[in-house]
Amino acid sequence: RSSGVSLAALSGTYNMAHPDKAVRDDGLRRLAVVIEAAAALGIPLVTLCTGSRNAADQWAYHPDNSTPAAWSDMAAEMEKALALAEDAGVDLGIEPEQANIVTSARDATRLIAEMGSKHLKIVLDPANLFEHATPHEARAIVAAAIDEAAGHIAMAHAKDRSGDGRFATAGQGIVDFPHFVSRLKAAGFDGSLVTHGLSADEAPGVAAFLRGLL
Repeated sequence: RSSGVSLAALSGTYNMAHPDKAVRDDGLRRLAVVIEAAAALGIPLVTLCTGSRNAADQWAYHPDNSTPAAWSDMAAEMEKALALAEDAGVDLGIEPEQANIVTSARDATRLIAEMGSKHLKIVLDPANLFEHATPHEARAIVAAAIDEAAGHIAMAHAKDRSGDGRFATAGQGIVDFPHFVSRLKAAGFDGSLVTHGLSADEAPGVAAFLRGLL
């Protein structure tokens, strides 16, 4: 309060599709504490990871991620998480990521439909919607994702990706950020745009670039 800096979200990330139920149970227990803290601090959104069957790394791909069993375990976790969030009056945000169970905006809207809760939202990071693409392909993928997720986006991320798959700071890769921001506005999005994955030295340049778009 004294700094005047608001907190747009709090991370409650854990592996919601971990193959060991005991690990998922512990993650849910920890999430309950995060949700309670978010409610007490007036933070409107708790962000989550839909997880991976990779037991060693929740951000790493596993071939079983696309199985019905993996989706079922993740969805069962999400139901429990939403019950906690609804009681606290806090929203949950899921981010489509190539190595997770929810890989696309369509997967995300499918999960929202299955859960039937207005407290489940989408965190949209354009650089996580593809791995290797041309600038034209990336632009089309991002535009389609915004169209699919429109009305459900609680937060957008400003991270970039090079054509060879490496992540980059916003404006240094192939994501068309002017197009991304304009499409978000056209879809009615007026939430927070959060950049991450950059050094302190890179921050002023990225801030100036994004400020120019907004």
